[in-house]
Amino acid sequence: MKKPFLSIALASTLAFGAIGTQAVFAQQAGTEQEQPLKVFDHKVIKHINAENIYNNIAYLSKTPRVAGTEAEDNAVKYIKEQFESYGYEVEIQPFQYYGYTPPHTVQLSVAGYDGELKPASFTYTVSGNASGDLVYAGLGKKEELTNMDLTGKIALIKRGDISFADKVLNAAEKGAAGVIIFNNTSGDVNGTLGGANDQYVPAVAITQAEGEALLTKLNSGSKLTASVKIEGARTGESTSHNVIATKKPTNKQKDTNKVIVVGAHHDSVAGAPGANDDASGTATTLELARVLKNVPTDTEIRFVTFGAEELGLIGSTYYVNNLSDEDKERVIANFNLDMVGSRDAGDLVLLTLDGKPNLVTELAQASSERLNGAPTPYGQGGRSDHVPFAEAGIPAALFIHSPSEPWYHTPEDSIDKISKEKLQDVAEIVGAAVYDLARFDSMGPKPKKGPKVKADADMYFEQAVR
Repeated sequence: MKKPFLSIALASTLAFGAIGTQAVFAQQAGTEQEQPLKVFDHKVIKHINAENIYNNIAYLSKTPRVAGTEAEDNAVKYIKEQFESYGYEVEIQPFQYYGYTPPHTVQLSVAGYDGELKPASFTYTVSGNASGDLVYAGLGKKEELTNMDLTGKIALIKRGDISFADKVLNAAEKGAAGVIIFNNTSGDVNGTLGGANDQYVPAVAITQAEGEALLTKLNSGSKLTASVKIEGARTGESTSHNVIATKKPTNKQKDTNKVIVVGAHHDSVAGAPGANDDASGTATTLELARVLKNVPTDTEIRFVTFGAEELGLIGSTYYVNNLSDEDKERVIANFNLDMVGSRDAGDLVLLTLDGKPNLVTELAQASSERLNGAPTPYGQGGRSDHVPFAEAGIPAALFIHSPSEPWYHTPEDSIDKISKEKLQDVAEIVGAAVYDLARFDSMGPKPKKGPKVKADADMYFEQAVR
């Protein structure tokens, strides 16, 4: 998911979200008034099975599902087959985009160094094979390289001060055949060169510990020869796909002519299995499609998994932009599930583009209060597939746990980090909320007087550029 980490501070005033007309908070005649809540929620939640969600995550997260690659195509086929196994007719919506395809092979070896090296690529790094003497080039700033001849050599550069792209370009200008950038803090480098450039040379990233170990060897007088190999990276036209399964209203005579969209993105970033980001949202969407398939409803429900979210919400933007004007008027809600299963993330929060409540947050706060005794807090946040819907004037919200897990966008985003309890909780909240709106004779939520539980989302973005 293209998103910042979040920190949530709950407002001190407790309040309630909106609920359907059948649900009443008054305590009088409790048996008569509580029963409808249990009846319509139970039709959905009793059938939700976290094992199904978990198993689909396990399949999808066997390998990274980068947009425009064979792995993403295989994920699309699997999702289509799952929808069809539930009885849906499925539409595959292809779309083209100009973008970067990350490498399938990233290798680094250094003759004369016995330590282990685990190189990572930068977004927009180029393919190529480069070998040469390893030379330390400081921070890679122009003034540092003025009197250096890097012709045919591999430049070892420390992260900091200037962008990754400038480091690579400065070294290339001095003749470097390749570049190794090591971190200036603990952890992996998850970086980008910002855009395509014909002047780039093959570049990889390594950790601070790895870089300092190489630098120590060089400072001791050892001669090291480095080899960088990158294959499969390219910039150009690619194709990705959205997968759409539609549940029509059960009774045409009671058709509200409205549409609810429940969705998630099925692609991941390079090098990350994407178990939580976002096989968890995709698998939860699949399970909700299974559970709701044969439940009587008077509103159309579309279950959509989007491609190329990680490249800039490309699939969801294409989907919304290609809705007819009539369809845009018909779509009344978008439930966007992104990163909903990590055991190491925080609590569930609802994020809207403008930070204000809408139909989706009202429904979800109501269902979470019915199920868990307290409404899920909401706040402001973008950078996921609810954004194109919100920009089109469609009520939309992101369901995500906050703060994000430490494994976000890393190879550690794997199935062993997934919590079945969190999957069950999110699926029940969303399933009950969707059914509350789509069931027969539902007139939608009525706001309850009083303030709502508000989450102030402090957004800060990962430093991917420098």
